[in-house]
Amino acid sequence: MFRLISTFIKIAIASLITGAILTRLDLSAEEILLELGLTPETVMVWVDEGMRWAVPNILLGSMVIIPVWLVVYLFRPPRS
Repeated sequence: MFRLISTFIKIAIASLITGAILTRLDLSAEEILLELGLTPETVMVWVDEGMRWAVPNILLGSMVIIPVWLVVYLFRPPRS
């Protein structure tokens, strides 16, 4: 659990430093997206479509994976 939190903190710090550098260079997220031929609205539509696809599939998969994991966990030999 500590490794996961540590990784998130490292990503947050790296993102903060990168954002500060890009701001210092007078670049914004909107300018970068426009250079790529995208708009913030297009990106949000893609994120929305991705979530609409991913969430039902995650829920469906978890209905199988969680019970299987629970059975395997319960019948695993105890650790010494």
